[in-house]
Amino acid sequence: MNTSQTDTTFTKEDGAILEEVMNIAFGKASSELATVVDLRILLNAPKVEFLQADDLLRWIKQDTADNDTLNMIEQNFWGKYTGSAFLAFPTSASKGLVSLFEDDDLPPMDEENPLLVKENLLEIGNILIGACVSKVAELLDDEVTFSPPRLIPRMVVDNLANEARLDPDKVAILIKTVFHIQDKDIKGFLFLVAGEESMAWLKTALQNFMAKF
Repeated sequence: MNTSQTDTTFTKEDGAILEEVMNIAFGKASSELATVVDLRILLNAPKVEFLQADDLLRWIKQDTADNDTLNMIEQNFWGKYTGSAFLAFPTSASKGLVSLFEDDDLPPMDEENPLLVKENLLEIGNILIGACVSKVAELLDDEVTFSPPRLIPRMVVDNLANEARLDPDKVAILIKTVFHIQDKDIKGFLFLVAGEESMAWLKTALQNFMAKF
């Protein structure tokens, strides 16, 4: 599709299969997050794009205000599919997510409580990335382990590639969804970046997944 390597070229069918797998995984992730914040959370069916890592900036800027910044959680994982997961939210959306953890008996978690903000963003990222990637691995007969999540706060969109240490030669999977949390619509981006070997495995695993049905 958007890669230059023939053995990792993804077809529309591959993309459709991965969207279905991600849809199942996001269902699990939203359910787990809902148990933490005691709220009903729905996720739009994810849209999946395969692209080179250095094209991520262009795609994300299409849906991000020019004057906005991103809060991004990075987490590495290892398995047959090995790579890095990045969960990015515009700063305005991040504040909405963090507010879900507020306690009525404590001060609001604003800029005067940076540690609490960081801890809760990391918790959200850990739940969403862990649930999504683990479920995808399970569906594709893989098993993954994770590093602790890392927060890259208030990142200017134009600095995405440098701050995330993206290798432009690697292939990225961009997954875009909108979180519906009661009366809040929160747009977030999840993208997985991996090398050629892992992407070749993923292509085969997706075909094997469909062969079961």
